[in-house]
Amino acid sequence: MENEVLKALKERRSIRKFRETQVSDEQLAAVLEAGTWAPTAKGMQIPIIVAVQKEEDRKKLTELNALFAPQSDPYYGAPTILLVLRPANAPTGVMDASAVTTNMLLAAHAVGLGACWINRAQYMFETREGKELLKQWGIEGNWQGVTSIALGIPAQEAPAPKPRKENYCYIIR
Repeated sequence: MENEVLKALKERRSIRKFRETQVSDEQLAAVLEAGTWAPTAKGMQIPIIVAVQKEEDRKKLTELNALFAPQSDPYYGAPTILLVLRPANAPTGVMDASAVTTNMLLAAHAVGLGACWINRAQYMFETREGKELLKQWGIEGNWQGVTSIALGIPAQEAPAPKPRKENYCYIIR
């Protein structure tokens, strides 16, 4: 049984090399909207999504992320960085934000973009610099980073899929 959604699930890959060209407003809007349609606990829609395209702020985010896993560019030169945050007191915030992130990764693939789930957002926004960025962007309250996404036009072919591991699924009848 194959349909477009199942096909997209199987074909989506993490992309780690991007063109410098910015994504179109239409592509970005489609990806962001997909995030808003993710399932969330009790339909509360508690995560927020921040799309960062401003060069100065992208550089700050890259530096912040690299503090926790030093490498040259943890966002692989992506022209857009998506951040998914949750209220600090939200017990289901990590799960909700993860669902939002997954929807956006699939949407990016569907509109011809490349994307890669990037970790360490939880540490980035515990720093003074991270909190200052949120304030600068007009985001008030006690927010915690959950995930981020490097988003852009792929500058490489999608890597081949890895074989699925054995004993991934169990059916109990």
